[in-house]
Amino acid sequence: MANDEEKEAAARASLRFIQPGQVIGLGSGSTAARFIKLLGEEVRKGLRIRGIPTSVRSRELAESLGIPLTTLDECQEIAVTVDGADEVDPQLRLIKGGGGALLREKIVASATRQEIIVADASKQVATLGKFPLPVEVIRFSQALVAKKIAALGAHVELRTLSEGKPYVTDENNHILDCHFGAIQDPDKLAQQLSEMPGVVEHGLFIGMASVVLVARGNEIVELRR
Repeated sequence: MANDEEKEAAARASLRFIQPGQVIGLGSGSTAARFIKLLGEEVRKGLRIRGIPTSVRSRELAESLGIPLTTLDECQEIAVTVDGADEVDPQLRLIKGGGGALLREKIVASATRQEIIVADASKQVATLGKFPLPVEVIRFSQALVAKKIAALGAHVELRTLSEGKPYVTDENNHILDCHFGAIQDPDKLAQQLSEMPGVVEHGLFIGMASVVLVARGNEIVELRR
């Protein structure tokens, strides 16, 4: 319950970054969903914005709330994106992708002037890596990429659904959940993964977060790079 209250508080705190007329990136995951619901309330009160969702689930939620949407085909510059994270370290490096939307999340983040990350206190860590690192791969390369990542020291698992079928992303790829333990050099690992043929994208978001809003009890801690 405490985590739920913190997620709500962090999402609400992010609303002060939203201005009328902006194009807003709509993140994915439980905390971002709270932001989308709060944004929907503001739209019903008269706030004029357009949103670009980072997942099918976020798009469906935004549509249900009457939030006007656009696409990257129509608009390649996003003023603010509000998104969640699975982990954030003191340098504001992130692990994302626990919900499976890391590819679209990173694309939207790359087009965003101000990336706002909202999180409860459990997501703040000294060192990334307790949460498994998601790596999105094309199916043809799955076994090969898994072998290469294992050679870097990770225990690699194919993400599956409850019935045992592979999880399929919005872009029709699979996800490898890579258990590295403490990641001592996230920048180096990000480069190694990006250079692997068959890797579509990985969940290390480095140099992308502008502000992280961490809810710790009744307090909102604002972190900046």
